Amino acid sequence: MAAATARPRSRAKPPAASTAHGSFHWNELRTRDAERAKRFYGDTIGWSFEATTTPDGTPYWLAISDGKPVAGMFQLSSPKFDGVPESWIAFLAVDDVDKRVAKAVKAGAELVMPLFDVPNVGRIAMLREPGGAGIGWITPTAAAA
Repeated sequence: MAAATARPRSRAKPPAASTAHGSFHWNELRTRDAERAKRFYGDTIGWSFEATTTPDGTPYWLAISDGKPVAGMFQLSSPKFDGVPESWIAFLAVDDVDKRVAKAVKAGAELVMPLFDVPNVGRIAMLREPGGAGIGWITPTAAAA
């Protein structure tokens, strides 16, 4: 999610994922063909999808399993995503994203876009760690925890 979009608010109940510092909190698919991806994961995993939008109005889908959101998906459709490969990206819960990002940058990570807040979700950073792998870090809001 080198220039990715924030996870949106949803009518579905927020995930009950681990939110302890250092735990994986969310996963998101970046795809150039959302319809193909929805068919694939619907047919093979049994997910259904809830359409929603990000705070900036970008289409976004929540993957639903057993009535709960388990992942997100957005389409890489604008020129700002030209260099972003189709892939899954994980989000780690961290206790203080601003403080942790400062430490990460000092340790050689690259902040690939400014930190941002998603109402009722959390404060998010998109990083490229020193080895080049992308990762999202999130300090979830109490509503998302």
